[in-house]
Amino acid sequence: MIRAGRVDKVRTLADLAAQQGLSLGRYQVVKPYAEEGFPAPVSSDGARTLLFDADQVDAHLAGAAVPELPSTDSDEDLLDRSEAAAELGSALTGWSAYKKRPALADHTVVVAGVEHWPRGIIRAYRDARTSRPATGGRPRNAGDQIPRDQLLSLTAPLLDADPAITAARVTETLGVHRDTAQRALTHLRAGRIADRLATDPNLTPHQAAAELGYPTGQVRTAVHQALTELRARAAGAYLATVTAALNEAGLTATPTAPDVEQNRDTLRTAVLLTPEATPAALVWEDGEGWRTATRRLTRTPPPEATPSSPTAPNPAPPTSWPLSPPDTLSQAPKAPLK
Repeated sequence: MIRAGRVDKVRTLADLAAQQGLSLGRYQVVKPYAEEGFPAPVSSDGARTLLFDADQVDAHLAGAAVPELPSTDSDEDLLDRSEAAAELGSALTGWSAYKKRPALADHTVVVAGVEHWPRGIIRAYRDARTSRPATGGRPRNAGDQIPRDQLLSLTAPLLDADPAITAARVTETLGVHRDTAQRALTHLRAGRIADRLATDPNLTPHQAAAELGYPTGQVRTAVHQALTELRARAAGAYLATVTAALNEAGLTATPTAPDVEQNRDTLRTAVLLTPEATPAALVWEDGEGWRTATRRLTRTPPPEATPSSPTAPNPAPPTSWPLSPPDTLSQAPKAPLK
């Protein structure tokens, strides 16, 4: 997270490379930021775009003691999507839907090309949701007894101790609603199945689940989410290459790839082009490829070109821009729609 009042201290890998007199490409090859003792990124674990605190980096490069960042949470802290989802108590795969709601979308802060949200805004939205009267399937007075941002961290040890644990058991142990417990278990199992498949691609998803000790009857949705997560990871690597090529050609000021958004089985992202460029962005969708957009994201593809309504021409890509994802992405299993 970016601690309150420290937005102006954020540096990207491109900033660090320039500070040490290296090109971004060379800097990413030698990876001095991965060496022992280098200040940790302020971005969340697993973030595709690494952000660092300038004061910490400067002190390290000068051989001085690296200052500690504030440790007390503030409503003004800026959280990236992983941290925001945890603060809200949502699975990461569900954050793409939540962030579009006006109460959150109107407060989005983009720092170095990465979307962030103030902690206080997320807390206010979370509290407003939990204070609403029950109107449907959730029983009255069945509120969770633990903060939602602690749900996954408290459920994970239970799953470690008993891979076959049920949502009912989690409910009994943690005092959360059964639906809440089921979502937490599904999220954790999906991530671990995806990790296992990434280390051994010869396994089937159900074999990976069996190795982890997850009963067949409990992993149908988790397997589905794991396959989507694997495709999102492969897409992230491909999009990083494309974004770097676009940046090298001067078509975008953002050297790192944007986050891949998941909507059921559809993966999508958009690369913002430079202000003087036309169109405003390039949108990529899994299975559809690239198209232009006049704004960051559109819900439907632009209409086919007609004599009376021509579409904007695509900008000429650099010769090194890969026009299709690598075989590892195109061959990745695609989860069926439920």
